[in-house]
Amino acid sequence: MDALEIARWQFGITTVYHFLMVPLTIGLGLTVATLQTMWHRTGNEHWLRMTKFWGKLFLINFIMGVATGIVQEFQFGMAWSEYSRYVGDVFGAPLAMEALLAFFVESTFLGLWIFGWKKLPKRVHLATIWCASLATILSAYFILVANSWMQHPVGTKLVDGRAVMTDAWAVFTNNTALVTFPHTIFGAFAVAGGFLLGISWFHLYRRRKEGIDTVDANGYVVVGEDPNRGKNRDKTDYQVWIKSLRIGASVAMVAFLGVALSGHEQAKLMFEQQPMKMAAAEAACHDGTGFSVLSLGDITAQGATNCDNVVAVFEIPGILSYLANGDFTTEIKGVNTLIPEYQEKYGKYYPSDESFGQYAGQEINYLPVMEVTYWGFRLMITLGGLSALAAGVALWITRKGTVPESKWLSRLAVLGIAAPFGANATGWIFTEMGRQPFTVAPNPQMGGVDQVFMYTAASVSPTVTAGEMLFSLISLTAIYGVLLVVELVLLTRYIRGGVASAMPELEAADHSSSGGPKGPDNDDDDVLAFAY
Repeated sequence: MDALEIARWQFGITTVYHFLMVPLTIGLGLTVATLQTMWHRTGNEHWLRMTKFWGKLFLINFIMGVATGIVQEFQFGMAWSEYSRYVGDVFGAPLAMEALLAFFVESTFLGLWIFGWKKLPKRVHLATIWCASLATILSAYFILVANSWMQHPVGTKLVDGRAVMTDAWAVFTNNTALVTFPHTIFGAFAVAGGFLLGISWFHLYRRRKEGIDTVDANGYVVVGEDPNRGKNRDKTDYQVWIKSLRIGASVAMVAFLGVALSGHEQAKLMFEQQPMKMAAAEAACHDGTGFSVLSLGDITAQGATNCDNVVAVFEIPGILSYLANGDFTTEIKGVNTLIPEYQEKYGKYYPSDESFGQYAGQEINYLPVMEVTYWGFRLMITLGGLSALAAGVALWITRKGTVPESKWLSRLAVLGIAAPFGANATGWIFTEMGRQPFTVAPNPQMGGVDQVFMYTAASVSPTVTAGEMLFSLISLTAIYGVLLVVELVLLTRYIRGGVASAMPELEAADHSSSGGPKGPDNDDDDVLAFAY
């Protein structure tokens, strides 16, 4: 067993799991703030119901994201102490600002929003959710500044073997961060849009299946009500789901356009800053201009795929050059050209230093796992494209006011929620694993071999054993698995319960008006029901 490999698996599993919550939190936060703004401006009840329903799901996801994110901080010190020692002077600044500024604002104003219903003036209460949602975006920026520095170190110099910040402005305005930030935020809105679309489709389908909503001879919706279910199946309930669906689909399509445009700019930077990552992502073994639509490796080959067993099945000439330089003729360096260049710049072998452990003196493999980079890049694009396509189809299908009475379409809509999550996850896996064998990738613009970079092999804690890492890997994975079940159960329960699950006062009002048991008179009960 190799402590380094186990540590990488542990950080990868916990980070990808945590990142499932992050984009939904970012996207839903601003969505809920917008919905509440519409209620504040119009006074229409369906905007209030939308705010509380989607706000309830936002809270569940936010709390789970906080619980799983805390583990990341501990891993830096426990499993990656050498890395923390090397980058601490730089990395600590954006992380501290994220925790002390962004997260503090985020959590404080979110608490005021949760418990401020009917307590705070409406405008003040609306301001709290805007402050909380904007703070989530600010929090994302600080995290991306830290990560972007790992991808493209700037504003630093080496002092006694450690990276020391010399220019804070350069670190916080790193061009990699400025491109990665909008790409990540648009990806978060794609997740939120798909989330709204799938859940709203499910509820509109239930209304059709139960015979509440019908269609006329021209296919237009005839909105009905179910007196037995009161406000949970009235005409306002219909407005909640049709508006949520169309808002979600619109957001998803705009988000995909933003992801595509920002992703193109990000790819151009990667070709410049990490050419090996992009060469591996395209299985570009040789110099050229062609974009690989499909390349295959030899499945009988021993070990990871390399350029000795990659066969290009179908390429489109000129597209790779366009992605990198904006033209169709400039040849892009392939893996076989880049490997000697990397070896000349950074060395062919790891230093014979005890900090490298069993890797000391071994030959460095500068080619990242090609299967991961190649297929991760394509899965990211494919899943994102499918999400946008589904959103466009949903807008067309629901143009007459409802969804078809089709069980299979309803299931596809619900399953489609997973597509933008998958696009975000595969995108991050590609970004992080494509940086190997570096935890801090070298900045090619700095020149020379004395620039700031760090090998992954030298980043792991020297005193941590493989057995200890394996124990923590199994433990954390098991705990995260339980938390995943808890979140899915909670989300499913509140989603199936509809608006009344987030607004029990609706059911209380129905009982009261029908002569049944009267609901609670204390407004505090409504607030606590929403919070807990």
